[in-house]
Amino acid sequence: MSARAAKPELDVLVPTCDRPVELATTLAGLAAQEHPFGLAVSDQSHGRPSYDTAPAQTMLRALRASGHPVRTVRHLPRRGLAEHRASLLARSGARYVLFLDDDVWLEPGAVGRLHEAVVALGCGLVGAAVQGLSYLDDHRPAELVPFERWTGRPEPERIEPGTAAWERWTLHNAANPVHLAREHLRPGERWLAYKIAWIGGCVLYDRRVLESVGGFGFWRDLPEAHCGEDVLAQQRVMAVAGGAGILPSGAYHLESPTTVPDRTLQARDVVGSAS
Repeated sequence: MSARAAKPELDVLVPTCDRPVELATTLAGLAAQEHPFGLAVSDQSHGRPSYDTAPAQTMLRALRASGHPVRTVRHLPRRGLAEHRASLLARSGARYVLFLDDDVWLEPGAVGRLHEAVVALGCGLVGAAVQGLSYLDDHRPAELVPFERWTGRPEPERIEPGTAAWERWTLHNAANPVHLAREHLRPGERWLAYKIAWIGGCVLYDRRVLESVGGFGFWRDLPEAHCGEDVLAQQRVMAVAGGAGILPSGAYHLESPTTVPDRTLQARDVVGSAS
């Protein structure tokens, strides 16, 4: 499929901060995708923007040459993770928005597979859990127990701490998505959908549903130092329209040190439940 489209119905939104090497790698993965999409990269680095390097600029040129509309922006001052995501969402008019972290490499075909899945399933979001390949030989059977396929369209779910549904978070530890795909993907099956608590790093939303639950507008109720904004937004979407993870994932975590070391304040704890 040609990547050329005047107004793609899918935008990839990449928030980035102080990760020039990782961002160039993330962009390289996007440059290998054939599915049409627009790209917006929003930088909050303390110094030189992460996209202002020769490798990153080369990948951005490659994306433009392939027909992808590309925008880069410096978004300052910093007001927290949720506000950064809200600003990116406001820059997009696409029907579907893929929030992709700046430390995730996508294998060829991953974007197309996500789009195919969200359209076929008709739900509020579909995600690809990031895989840490340094853990490939670390098998964790107990963490895979909560796995459950969706049969048919994903149903709305309220995901609350202390419930069985919340315990699905273990599915995405380490290299668990690799092991799940090997165990559950059937011969000839292009992808399968399964039940999640949330997914970090690579989530494709139906923007109509995301905006119907307020998007990331709750940033105004949060202090600058917070995390879990993606968890809250996803669980609000799933409460009204359902959501799913898909296997194979095709998303690989670069396993660089986190740029958010303080994770004591979770968005849910301040803003409230997913309702």
